[in-house]
Amino acid sequence: MIVGIETGKRRVFAVALEWPGWCRSGRDEESALETLVAYAPRYAIVAERAGVDLDPDTSSVEVAERVEGSSATDFGVPYARYAWDAAQSAPGEWLRTAALLAAAYVYFDAVVAVAPAELRKGPRGGGRDRDAIAAHVNGADVEYGRKLGLARWKLEEASTAEIARRRGMVVDVVRSATDGSPRVEKGWNLRYAARRGIWHVLDHAWEIEDRSR
Repeated sequence: MIVGIETGKRRVFAVALEWPGWCRSGRDEESALETLVAYAPRYAIVAERAGVDLDPDTSSVEVAERVEGSSATDFGVPYARYAWDAAQSAPGEWLRTAALLAAAYVYFDAVVAVAPAELRKGPRGGGRDRDAIAAHVNGADVEYGRKLGLARWKLEEASTAEIARRRGMVVDVVRSATDGSPRVEKGWNLRYAARRGIWHVLDHAWEIEDRSR
């Protein structure tokens, strides 16, 4: 399994570069890699929904790139770019990535649908409840739309139907990609956008699951 490592001052992210959205963090590189491997069964559920066979050899992890993190890394966001993000795409990659993105949205909605409105709090009593997390995840589409050159969406206009429409547009951009290059100046290339987008949806879906127990 090919992995990228993003190292901040207090947090390290391990990213499965060939599997967009499969990304976990830890206090150091070793713990980040251990957590990444441990989440293989949870990511496999999403891959199955996407019709994608998850077959990485987690017994053999190759760190292909190490990049320097930032304050965003320490805050909890895998923010850095890899050379991998700009490399030539493989045949069929964008259809597969779009399927994973669409499956992540479906998975998130399914988790929200069965979760209690009030979630278990953290050790210091913090953490957003279900509806606040859902609003946060849906609101992220505003940034994705801008970075992908789709539209300058407004968060306050995000009805259920509008959220579905925006998600569909983002998935369509990925599905119809050819070389994965940015669609607009200062925009995100598609590997980076998909990696960030799928990670964000799944990270909060898993958070809701864990805090519902």
